[in-house]
Amino acid sequence: MENKVLAAPLGRLAQFAAGLSWDTLPETVQKAAVCRALDLISAAMGAVGDLLVEQMKQALQTLDPQNRTQGVTLWGQPLEQKWSVTDGAMLNAMLAHTLELDDVHPASKTHISASMIPAAWCLGQQLGSTGKEFLTALVAGYEVAHRVGMALDVAAHRKRGWHATATCGTFGAAAACSRLLGLNGEGTASALGLAGSQTTGVWAFLGDGTNSKVLNPGQAAMTGIRCTFLARYGMWGPIHILEGEDGGLFQAMSDGGHVEKLTEGLGTRWEILNMDMKPYPCCRSAHAGIDGALSLRKAILGEGMLLFEDAAEQILGQVESVEAGTYKIGYQQCAVSEGCLHPRTPLDAKFSLPYGLACSLLYGKVDQSMFAPDKVKDPTIRALIQRITVREDPELTAAYPGHWSCRVKIRLKDGRELEQFIEDPTGSYRKPLPQEALLNKAEGLLEHVYPHQGRRVAIKLLHLGEMERLPEI
Repeated sequence: MENKVLAAPLGRLAQFAAGLSWDTLPETVQKAAVCRALDLISAAMGAVGDLLVEQMKQALQTLDPQNRTQGVTLWGQPLEQKWSVTDGAMLNAMLAHTLELDDVHPASKTHISASMIPAAWCLGQQLGSTGKEFLTALVAGYEVAHRVGMALDVAAHRKRGWHATATCGTFGAAAACSRLLGLNGEGTASALGLAGSQTTGVWAFLGDGTNSKVLNPGQAAMTGIRCTFLARYGMWGPIHILEGEDGGLFQAMSDGGHVEKLTEGLGTRWEILNMDMKPYPCCRSAHAGIDGALSLRKAILGEGMLLFEDAAEQILGQVESVEAGTYKIGYQQCAVSEGCLHPRTPLDAKFSLPYGLACSLLYGKVDQSMFAPDKVKDPTIRALIQRITVREDPELTAAYPGHWSCRVKIRLKDGRELEQFIEDPTGSYRKPLPQEALLNKAEGLLEHVYPHQGRRVAIKLLHLGEMERLPEI
């Protein structure tokens, strides 16, 4: 008799995730899992001590003032301080999303790593999982969450205000945790059904300029773990949570969805290989524009070496106007709100394409220093922002999400016009950064917690697959 659960699209995906084993994964997938873990953990470590996350630690301690001598540790925190698995995953996920340096899967517009890796790490710590078990769970989480995101339809899901990093992240966390717990296909399907029935997360924070964005992956991590345990102990999740006519997420969160994308290429096309690594600590939708502006800056200044201040003065004196064309979602997300057009806070600036363009042209870099509170108030940056216009380019909208492109045009006061088209931003899976760039990025972030030892810790994490237990870091 046919198993109706495993015959359903989500059931087939669950069965696939439950059946993964490290030794049968392609070598490219194994290496990608290790690199994704290093990239995400280092991004979280670079945010250790963030004021908001520290305040949220206080909130959770006040809410549940238990004796914290048992449980899991947080990344970069004192090892004697313990947290419950769900609280630990939530706080680590907040850290992972704080610097806006977590990787992205363009085809689903998700930062799954930010919720899924913290959930799997904390549960793996509690279970005493090996490095291979942890990494295999990550592959399961990526393949499930990314396919759910693609099935929801990137543009339709985003236009309704849903934050795919959160909505799909819950699925990813549940899939990874199900793999760590050893749930079979039916158990994993129930965990995914429950995760879908409890998932949430919207973009309202952007319009309000609030600091709650990091709660979305935090909630996804915590919910994914909880739903997995509920399934393990007998709660059934709706297997048709996506395509169901009454209450299905395709109807509630999209324009009908594409159920076939849940299993398309399953086992032959690995979505973990189609992820971008972020070189700039801001919204990925601004990166192509930043690349273009950095290229045009060289054309304006020539090859001469100028001090930042002198170069900024020269750029401001020569540039008459800047126009950027990008895809509709990027335009709506990074060039419409008051915070995007006139950034006042670091979060505003991280989601402002005009700000990213101005920093690139004036200072030739877009790193953490460009998003310090005082830098956001830089009068030179604000002056150039007034000369920048962003518009939707229908041609680039049609190419999205296959390409996250931007076309930058600069008119100089001497009458010259310069233009640069960036089809895929730096760090795209089509334009991957070398492993040395990954190590350099990780080293710089890990130095925040481990001064002068960042490279050593980064290399240690590259050997996760050889470890008998996940290390306390």
